[in-house]
Amino acid sequence: MHGAANSPVFAICYCIVGVLGVPANLLAIIVLSRGRCGLSRCITFYLVMIAVNDFLVIVIAVILNRIGGTYFRYSLLSTTPGCTVTSMLAYTTRDGSVWLTVAFTIDRFVAICCQSLKTRYCTEKSAALIIGIICAMSCVKNVPYFFIHEPLYILDGVPWFCGIKDSYYILSVWQVYDWIDHTLTPFLPFFLILLLNTFTVKHIIAASRSRKRLRGTEHRQDHEMAKRRRSIIMLFAISMSFLLLWVTYIGRFLYVRISGEGYFTGLDFNNPRYILQEMTNLLQLVSSCNNVFIYAVSQNKFREELQKVMLCRFARIASCIKR
Repeated sequence: MHGAANSPVFAICYCIVGVLGVPANLLAIIVLSRGRCGLSRCITFYLVMIAVNDFLVIVIAVILNRIGGTYFRYSLLSTTPGCTVTSMLAYTTRDGSVWLTVAFTIDRFVAICCQSLKTRYCTEKSAALIIGIICAMSCVKNVPYFFIHEPLYILDGVPWFCGIKDSYYILSVWQVYDWIDHTLTPFLPFFLILLLNTFTVKHIIAASRSRKRLRGTEHRQDHEMAKRRRSIIMLFAISMSFLLLWVTYIGRFLYVRISGEGYFTGLDFNNPRYILQEMTNLLQLVSSCNNVFIYAVSQNKFREELQKVMLCRFARIASCIKR
């Protein structure tokens, strides 16, 4: 997420992500905030905060950092201080988005697999505390990024664009920080989501078998299992989306560490290293605009409320035009 130029293909892709991501997350915030989607207040609170954080990712990382750096090449955003600040904020919101997904996964794991903790942990108050901690830690963790950039060149005394200092690859303190950074995002979240989802699946399978044995030969619909199934579909969709869209980022990090080539900061758009780097950036940003589509596919009530909100907005616009 550095303030270098993008190839025409990636520039168009970022524009598409911005055009889709901003209204999608705004709609998700509006629909979920109404509290009419048949979800508990705790789940709703998590999903609203994920949508808010994803909205910030799209605005900062996509619109200001990527699109601004491409189409407004010599604006304030393209100066070294400007792209340093936007890059740091982009990493901060990215970490918040990742760990909010982890927190939501943990909350659903506790609600399904740890009934003794459910009443104490799965509450709106606990969710607010956890979200506050995640936001604070994401800010603190990414402050060092403010000090790793240097200008690509200086023109008339003004530093332009952002490159990573050579000391970042040489000094042991930066090496330690880099490993901690990538361990916290995304290696540890990756591991936690996989582990918790595995335990959740095992618990659901065991619970389903037990309920079938208890219900015997009854053929009536099991409303409890149907409700749980919808919740699980949404959880797994969000989790698997995260895993799939971040796997290339992990691959790139391992490649950089094994090859020792460092991150690409040049302007050769045909360089395979540039293509791999931009593809990983693009995919992780896509993960911040697809949750609303996951909600729409997995939750009937969300689709219904989304239609009501959109029809209401269109009706107001039509009314204004008539006036």
